[in-house]
Amino acid sequence: MGSECNETSEKPSKIPKINFTKLFINGDFVDAVSGKTFDTIDPRTGEVIARIAEGDKEDIELAVKAARNAFDHGKWPRMSGSERGRIMMRFADLIDEHVDELAGLDAIDAGKLFIPLKLGEIPAVAELFRYFAGAADKIHGETLKMSRELQGYTLLEPIGVAGLIIPWNFPSTMFSLKVAPALAAGCTMIVKPAEQTPLSALYYAHLAKLAGIPDGVVNVVTGFGHTAGAAISSHMDIDKVSFTGSTEVGRLIMQAAATSNLKHISLELGGKSPFMIFDDADVNTAVDLALSAVFYNKGEICVAGSRVFVQEGIYDEFVKEAVKRAKAWIVGDPFDSHVHQGPQVDKKQFERILYYIEQGKKEGATLLTGGNACGEKGYYIEPTIFADVKDDMVIANEEIFGPVMSLMKFKTVDEVIERANNTIYGLACGIVTNDLNLSNRVSRSIRAGVIWINCYFAFDKDCPYGGYKMSGFGRDNGLNALHKYLQVKSVVTPIYNSPWL
Repeated sequence: MGSECNETSEKPSKIPKINFTKLFINGDFVDAVSGKTFDTIDPRTGEVIARIAEGDKEDIELAVKAARNAFDHGKWPRMSGSERGRIMMRFADLIDEHVDELAGLDAIDAGKLFIPLKLGEIPAVAELFRYFAGAADKIHGETLKMSRELQGYTLLEPIGVAGLIIPWNFPSTMFSLKVAPALAAGCTMIVKPAEQTPLSALYYAHLAKLAGIPDGVVNVVTGFGHTAGAAISSHMDIDKVSFTGSTEVGRLIMQAAATSNLKHISLELGGKSPFMIFDDADVNTAVDLALSAVFYNKGEICVAGSRVFVQEGIYDEFVKEAVKRAKAWIVGDPFDSHVHQGPQVDKKQFERILYYIEQGKKEGATLLTGGNACGEKGYYIEPTIFADVKDDMVIANEEIFGPVMSLMKFKTVDEVIERANNTIYGLACGIVTNDLNLSNRVSRSIRAGVIWINCYFAFDKDCPYGGYKMSGFGRDNGLNALHKYLQVKSVVTPIYNSPWL
């Protein structure tokens, strides 16, 4: 295939047993109506992990009927917020108890690193459920000061049945970002995990039942976007769709919503985020942050700071150190604790990244390191750094979703602000400087949903996250996320003979 990956000799952790491969509808694991299945692939080897039930339009119909019945007639929306919160807390405890299994499933299915999953990502999933469990009994409207002899107040009510379509790069995190606030709000839901990474969503469904979430509230239908996902987007009895994925698919979901029942939509889409390093920055710190911003999760992250702008005063020093560190980046089995980067999620994404690397070469960018597949099997790619990247090059404009850094030199603050904003996307931005006034100016000038100053990937359950422009709309995390699954109802009654309004 290519050069050898720089793996260590550590013995990999035990691979988890695959217990759940069927659809989860109305509290039971069931075969697809058609009886069809599809393969989920181990990106380390390209071999089949398991055969998964292939849900289609008919299965979505069954899941929607279950969710609709649970919402219209079931107890979940009618429970007190504190009751829902207690069950969600139990769900979070079960996630903690099964952290090894969940981390193993995402590692083998998505090529994600096992140790960061076990120590960071899966515990954060549990904490997010606890966060929204704590918010479930704090959902309330407000009393209105009316201008005439009327008394008014608002109610916040669950929006209804939600369709939650999650991507393959963060299967567990994205499950929690959508399911947790929807549960807290009192909604019922159909979850459609990405066909590349269905395993952990089915395990979460099992844990949800053990936690006491009533049948029909959480349904998981595995399958493909053009069938199961399309059926969710166009269904007349789904009230809300939350989608994370590509801008192209986001457009299709909006079209389907418009031509069906005008369901509410929230979208977290693509990005081509700028990462700006100014002359006063510490070079070692800047290199650490930049490498993480691009190569974390093998570059398969929508907020990757893949357009790295470095001010000319420290550019040469930065380039030298970044290349040195990238060459030491360990690519290999995600179950090996010494590895920095596992395989890309599947063959399609692997080939897409290699295509963009070739485009960078053809357009005249200078390849400083990487650029090759590595290993005899699986979907591994070396960390790749291009210099002399121009703003009009393909690799500077299109989302690659892989371990590819585009380095660009700049002179002035005004110049880098203009270049950073010259994109159809607006998801995130990184700024590295010790100048408070400069960081304030730049952060207010960049059109993006989240700005990280002297840090990157600084996510927090209380910090809203989402995009500007073609990176979508709506916010995950924080109470903003909860309100995506609520509707405002105004209630007004007349006041007679009151001494005051």
